[in-house]
Amino acid sequence: MNTTAPRRAIGLMSGTSADGIDAALIETDGESIRSTGAFVTLPLADALRGEILAVMHNPDRAEHDALVSLERTITLAHAEAVRAVLETAGLPASAIDVIGFHGQTVLHRPERRLTRQLGDGALLAAESGIAVVNRFRHADVESGGQGAPLVPVFHQALARDLAAPLAVLNLGGVANVTYLDGETLLAFDTGPGNAMIDDWVHGHTGARFDADGRLAAVGVVDAARLAGLLAHPYFARLPPKSLDRNDFPLSAMGGLSLADGCATLCAFTVQSVAQSRAHMPLVPLRWLVAGGGRHNAALMAGLRGVLGVAVDPVEAVGWDGDALEAQAFGFLAVRSWRGLPLSVPSTTGVPWPMRGGVLHGTVG
Repeated sequence: MNTTAPRRAIGLMSGTSADGIDAALIETDGESIRSTGAFVTLPLADALRGEILAVMHNPDRAEHDALVSLERTITLAHAEAVRAVLETAGLPASAIDVIGFHGQTVLHRPERRLTRQLGDGALLAAESGIAVVNRFRHADVESGGQGAPLVPVFHQALARDLAAPLAVLNLGGVANVTYLDGETLLAFDTGPGNAMIDDWVHGHTGARFDADGRLAAVGVVDAARLAGLLAHPYFARLPPKSLDRNDFPLSAMGGLSLADGCATLCAFTVQSVAQSRAHMPLVPLRWLVAGGGRHNAALMAGLRGVLGVAVDPVEAVGWDGDALEAQAFGFLAVRSWRGLPLSVPSTTGVPWPMRGGVLHGTVG
């Protein structure tokens, strides 16, 4: 079998915002991208999202409980997303070589060599009839790496022809950046992304997020609380480094109005991104922004104000910012099957380029 021939993969991603499952088609050999294809988002039912968030906010339960029923429900929801993207593409399951199944992160404690993503790879392979790669982060964490972020090798493949130095910022629940300059590849979590804002809004209104950043735009930043948040020791640590969704307590916002809390948390995300430049060898010429946060006008305006260079959604260079992380895990599934590294010392802190992932079924 020719393992270097491009393979058609489906990548699946459910991020720490727990708002939906992304499914995307990609054709790749794990080193370059031949094409991308159909993309769908399957929103999570409120009850399932609530159960996931309850586990995320209870680290002891996330670490010690078996969570068998929740894992099965999450896996079956991902099987629905696979069927949805196949239907959108007009393809049968037999046209797909492999699925990259990230699973749902409920706990990430790399300093204890612990990470947990809920998702049964064998069950998804049985439900879909397609080979599945999952457990992408575990080998990295078990070897002393951060286990995150894993998308930088995908960003590097996408950005080969773009001017450098370049920063690719993903504003998900947690924010992470990839710095690219020729062969230089550096990545780390910059700080909070959308999760704290989402939780603040949900706690006050029941809504899932600050739509378009409208609440933050009319709020006033509490400078003292912002300074306290930015004093967290995480920001002084050298990369590679990564965060859990709940590393910064929302209780620090207690007593603020809804809008002022949104403004302060938005400024926290923006300033933590700005501080990340201190770890970069050169000042990026441009920032490309992916993830749900690029739809938040207050976040984007704040980033443009502090970074002083072009800050654009990734669509400006022809990428799909909603599909990007799902595409990445399709790409990583092919890399895993080929035995190529998913992470390197400068992205997660592993001691050497690290393979990863567990295969269920036969590719191709």
